[in-house]
Amino acid sequence: MTDFSKSLTVATSGLKAQAMRLRHLSENISNADTPGYRRKTVQFESEFGTRSDVASVSTGKVNLDRTELERIYDPSHPLADETGHFDGSNVNLLIELADAREAQRSYEANLKMFEQTRKMSSGLMDLLRR
Repeated sequence: MTDFSKSLTVATSGLKAQAMRLRHLSENISNADTPGYRRKTVQFESEFGTRSDVASVSTGKVNLDRTELERIYDPSHPLADETGHFDGSNVNLLIELADAREAQRSYEANLKMFEQTRKMSSGLMDLLRR
């Protein structure tokens, strides 16, 4: 495996991992007002030597955040108990947006690495043709 293809493999694995992270973040944001919804978190795992001699990253198991659900007082809500409360979600939009920004920046960095490798490979081919 050439160094160019190794760097493309690393960049591609980073793109896939951050895309999966963004998917779960968007699910969290879209379900922020869903009663009983628990925030999803994704873990990253390092892979070495599974398909090649290149270390790459992948997403691991998706976990549910076990922090307390917000208790909301609304006696008219269909899910309200005898005290008038029901469980909301444990999604904090500020944290989700900050995580989404971080994932976006990481995705962009991996994309730049991919593009730079492609340009270097193209430049090398141009030099070899001369």
